[in-house]
Amino acid sequence: MDKKKTILAYGDSNTHGYDADSGSRFSEEERWPELLDQYLGADFSVKEEGLNGRTTVFTDNLQEGRNGLLYLAPAMESHEPLDLVIFMLGTNDCKDRFHLSVEEIAAGMELLVQKAISHHVAWRDGKANILLLVPAPIEEGYKDTDVYQAMGELSLEKSRQLAPLYQEIAKRYHCHFLDVGSIPGIKMNTTDYMHLSSESHQLLALVLAKKISEIFKK
Repeated sequence: MDKKKTILAYGDSNTHGYDADSGSRFSEEERWPELLDQYLGADFSVKEEGLNGRTTVFTDNLQEGRNGLLYLAPAMESHEPLDLVIFMLGTNDCKDRFHLSVEEIAAGMELLVQKAISHHVAWRDGKANILLLVPAPIEEGYKDTDVYQAMGELSLEKSRQLAPLYQEIAKRYHCHFLDVGSIPGIKMNTTDYMHLSSESHQLLALVLAKKISEIFKK
């Protein structure tokens, strides 16, 4: 029997590894899930499930298949048995065209957490274990970039308001919690100001490796 602990990283473009400078994707040597797998060592296996434009539970009529709730169960079952699911979603929900309040975005995140917990078939021994990450907020400079048209005026402030609401969700469902924006040194690139820089991918992986090691020592 494979005794590796399996971790599912479920997120959007900042989990997929979108590189705003090239318009493509960071290499496996740069993306935080791949780096996390490396830092955690042979006893762990980290599975990437990041998708550009993914939301928590909301359908985007301009991009097919972005509703995170609809793909969560298949993703979990594809990689079962799971020992930990990491969620990092919510930035795309902040787009003006969705007309969502921060409370509605948090409610979407809560539905994802509920779905993951209840999907017993995918958990090792049926025991749910979730690490809820608050995405680092969009930075002010995005207003002068091409992404401003897609994101809109209100997305900046919404992205800044998610942390306390997500923390309440984590407490309510006994999830582990980390506010990525609070990590010293975490920053967005200077091309669109809403995607993590290569350096921040590495920093996030290091912080997560330490946190996850502590989780599994308990």
